[in-house]
Amino acid sequence: MIGAVLRRCLIVDDNEGFLAVAHSSLEREGMEVVGTATSTADALEKAGQLRPEIVLVDVALGRESGFELVRQLVASFPDLRARVVLISTRGEEDYADLIAESPAAGFLPKIGLSAKAVRALLADAS
Repeated sequence: MIGAVLRRCLIVDDNEGFLAVAHSSLEREGMEVVGTATSTADALEKAGQLRPEIVLVDVALGRESGFELVRQLVASFPDLRARVVLISTRGEEDYADLIAESPAAGFLPKIGLSAKAVRALLADAS
C-alpha cells in the first residue's frame, strides 16, 4: 500500500553525474523526482519548498555527513520519518552501526537503486 502511494522524491548527492542518472532512472520507473540537492543546506531548503514524500540521501556528501542530514530532515520534517533512505556506493556492512542508529528507513546500495527497491524498503519499514 505505502509503496503505491509514495511517489514524490528528492535525491541528495554531491555527485552531479549520479544525480542525473538516478533522476532519469527513477522517473522512468514511475517515481516523480521533484528535485535534487548537493549539500545539507540545499537539501533542507528544498525539502521545505518541495515537500517530497521520499528523500534519498548519500551517506557521504563531500565534507558533510548524510547521517547528520537524515537527523536534521526528520527533526525539521517529522512526516519524513521512515521515508528517508540512505544510499552509497559502499556496502551496507560498512555503515551497519550508523544505519541502525539513524532515523532513516534503511539503506540501499547505489548499484541497486530503483523505484521498486525504494518502495519495497519503505513498505518494510512501515
